[in-house]
Amino acid sequence: MTAQKPTANGPLHGLRVLDLSRILAAPFATQLLGDLGADIIKVERPGMGDDTRGWGPPYVMGKDGVATNESAYYLSANRNKRSIAIDMASPEGAETIRKLAVKCDVVIENFKLGGLAKYGLDYASLSKENPGLVYCSVTGFGQTGPNAHRPGYDLLAQAYGGIMSLTGEPDGEPMKVGVGITDLMCGMYAANAVQAALIHKMKTGEGQYIDIGLVDTQVAWLVNEGMNYLLSGDAPKRRGNQHPNIVPYQVFECGDGHVVVAVGNDSQFARFSALIGLPELAEDPRFIKNTDRLANRDVLIPTLEKQFLQLSKKAVVGAMAANNVPGGEINTLPELFASEQVVARQMKVSMPYPAAQSGQIDMIGNPVKFSATPVTYRRHPPMCGEHTDEILRELLGEE
Repeated sequence: MTAQKPTANGPLHGLRVLDLSRILAAPFATQLLGDLGADIIKVERPGMGDDTRGWGPPYVMGKDGVATNESAYYLSANRNKRSIAIDMASPEGAETIRKLAVKCDVVIENFKLGGLAKYGLDYASLSKENPGLVYCSVTGFGQTGPNAHRPGYDLLAQAYGGIMSLTGEPDGEPMKVGVGITDLMCGMYAANAVQAALIHKMKTGEGQYIDIGLVDTQVAWLVNEGMNYLLSGDAPKRRGNQHPNIVPYQVFECGDGHVVVAVGNDSQFARFSALIGLPELAEDPRFIKNTDRLANRDVLIPTLEKQFLQLSKKAVVGAMAANNVPGGEINTLPELFASEQVVARQMKVSMPYPAAQSGQIDMIGNPVKFSATPVTYRRHPPMCGEHTDEILRELLGEE
C-alpha cells in the first residue's frame, strides 16, 4: 500500500496534540492519534531529539549510502507527526511550549514524576491558560503510591507487573515478551483515554488530567491469568506455549518443523483427533471434555507430541483448515510480511522518506479499518526539528 496524500482526513482531523514524550509508550499513543488524523507536534531537544533515534542498528540508509541517524526503533512510533526543536530547559523554550499548549487540545508527556513542573509545563500550570486542555502523563508507576518516584522502563514493568512470571518454559527463567508489550499496551490505553476525555470535553467544555502508569497497564492486561489467581488463590505457573485453561492449545513439533494448535471446544477436539490419526482420543473418558483434558494434560500432551513427529507441517495445517480446527503455521517475519494476508490487509505500507537512499521506507500499517474515515499515512517520521519554522509561523505567527 502507498501512503495517502497529506490532505486526506481521518476521524480526528482538526485535533491538535502537543507531544512532549519520547521512547515508546507515549510516542506510540501519539502515533495512533496521528494515524486517526490528529496533528501531532513532537517537541524534541535541539541536536539530539528522541532518544530512540540512536537506538540502532538498523538505521535508514541515506542517499550517499551512509547510515543516517534515524533508527528503525524511532520510525516504529513516530509517523504522522511534525517535529519542533525547542530547549524546554531554557526560559524562552519553556515559554514557547506554553504558548503552543494554548493552541492545542491535548498534551501528552512521559517525564518522571513532577519533572515538568519546574518548567511550568505541568497540568496545573498549562490548564490555567487552557481550561479545556486534556493532559495525559505516562509514567512507570503512576502519580501516586510508594513507587511513584521509580523510573519506568518496559522490562521493569513486565517484571513488576507479573507477566514475566507467566512467560517462558516451566523449568526456565522468567521471560519478557519479545517486544515492549507493556509500553505498547500503555500507549493504547493512553490513546483510548485521551479520546474518552475529549468526548467528555465535547459534552461539558471541561478538560482533565489523565494519569497512566506502565505497571497499572500491565496489571490490567493480566486478564484471565490474573482472574485465575484472584478466584482460586493459586499463583499461575509458566507453561511455555501451553494455555492455562484450554488443552490442546500450544505448539507441536512435526517431522519437518512446528505448528500451532488452538482447539477451543470439545467438537473441535474430536475433529482434531481424527485428522491426526488418533480418533480414539475423542472417546477416551480422560479427554472427552476440556475439563478432562486439563486434568489429564500430562497424559494427553506426550501422546500428541509423539504423533505429531510422524506428520508433516503442510499435511497438518491443510487438514486443520479442511476440518475447521483452529491452528496453523508459525511465520518468521520475512514469511509474515510476504504473505498474501498481510498484503491484502495493508499491514505493510510504503511512505516517501526524502532522506532514504530509495526515497521511501516500508512501515507497519495500522490495523484499524474504518468504512468512512480511513486511517491515513500522511507524514513520514520527522527529522529532529524538521518543522520548527513551519509550526512557529503557523501557530504563533513567528517568522
